[in-house]
Amino acid sequence: MNKEYAVGLDIGGTHITAAVIDIVNMKVVDFSLHKESFDSNMPVEEVMDIWEQAIRTSFRNSKVEKTTGLAICMPGPFDYTNGVCWIKGQSKYEHFYGLNVRDLFQDKLNLSSDFPILFENDAVCFGKGEVFKDSDNLSKKVMAITLGTGLGACFIDKGESISTGNLVPKDGEIYDLPYKEGIAEDYVSARGLIAGYFALSGKKINNGLALFNLAKTGDTMAVKVFETMGEDLAAIVLPWLEKFSADSFIIGGKIANASEFFLPVFNNKIKEAGSNVTVSISTDNEIAALLGATSMLYIA
Repeated sequence: MNKEYAVGLDIGGTHITAAVIDIVNMKVVDFSLHKESFDSNMPVEEVMDIWEQAIRTSFRNSKVEKTTGLAICMPGPFDYTNGVCWIKGQSKYEHFYGLNVRDLFQDKLNLSSDFPILFENDAVCFGKGEVFKDSDNLSKKVMAITLGTGLGACFIDKGESISTGNLVPKDGEIYDLPYKEGIAEDYVSARGLIAGYFALSGKKINNGLALFNLAKTGDTMAVKVFETMGEDLAAIVLPWLEKFSADSFIIGGKIANASEFFLPVFNNKIKEAGSNVTVSISTDNEIAALLGATSMLYIA
């Protein structure tokens, strides 16, 4: 069988992960996984330099001679069809607003105008990747979320992303659902955790990892903040798990690494509501996102 390869990119607010993917077997090519950290609020040219470096390093390490596409998972708001970034006021990609990122990649990598450069929402990529990793999920209805700097979500029915209709929220997104005194993402995200800890302790922390480390040392207020997030998450997703008739609920993103502190409370709330959905934590968010991105180029 002929081998076909594509470059997959998982781009977040503070990192890029690149890998070369065998898109026949949907596997990461050995040694091709490469990560870079950066400040997404740097000038566009500096960010593009880092992205180029990540892609070229991954390609070089893969020993693959040719790729047939570039598939990118990006946070929103973003015009995924046309490749235009509409992120604004989120403390990331401040200089990318209104720019065509497809054109930026084309110029930076000297790609021809017909070389496929495809974009998809990062949460959708994660969900699709989880489905492709476990073939049992291809027959199921799956809701997947990513917990990190933001709150991403996707709804997948038999491998297809569903973002319209009455069974899912508008655009398949939950981050902007009205919740308490704001929106869901105000409470279930890194900034929600930081604000929650400040409200309880009066102390400022820099990020979710700092809170996780405090919880690990037995800081009761840090633990309480995670538990409250578990309650909030259950309240936000339960109506949609029911409407969508989800068989499976998968949690990913960096904050998923702190699941020991929020998952028990979340599971209790789900059970109290009478839901039979299977809840799981992703074991490799980045691989899932990369597979999900390149599934757009999947060759069966």
